[in-house]
Amino acid sequence: MFRLRLMLLTLLAFCLGVALPAEAAVTVSFYSHDFGDRFPHAFITVQGTLDGSGQAVDDNFGFTAKNVSPAILFGSVKGYVQTSKADYIAKSDRQFSVAIDDATYARLIAKIREWQDREQPSYSLNKANCVHFVMELAEVVGLKVNRKSKFFKKPKSFLQEVKGLNPGLE
Repeated sequence: MFRLRLMLLTLLAFCLGVALPAEAAVTVSFYSHDFGDRFPHAFITVQGTLDGSGQAVDDNFGFTAKNVSPAILFGSVKGYVQTSKADYIAKSDRQFSVAIDDATYARLIAKIREWQDREQPSYSLNKANCVHFVMELAEVVGLKVNRKSKFFKKPKSFLQEVKGLNPGLE
């Protein structure tokens, strides 16, 4: 019944020359990258168009240490939110995606800024790494997470765990 009403409304608007708002969405995709010398190993991409403003978004965010060195094994070091180049994303594994509305997008960006603005040193292999970052972003977009996961040092396994906790993710 809803679809019929929507179709009739669309037809009426077309006949009267009235513009309807475009159906837009922003998609957040969660990625993992197998361990290696490039970081971060867990990150998100954000792509689409905001409904309210029509603004296109095409960004990616991950959290990592400013200088990856043996120091990360012994305690907290300076951390930052990083964006990756397209080739890094292409070589990474998308685990799942979620469509979000404008309000959720605003909360997501606020959480990302919160991580960017953390007091330094902010990166901790055991308490605040790339997996902790994507875990909090997953919560912001409404996903269930296991805050006591044993996979905080295994990005792919962590994201697969999140996928298991949220049936229907693609």
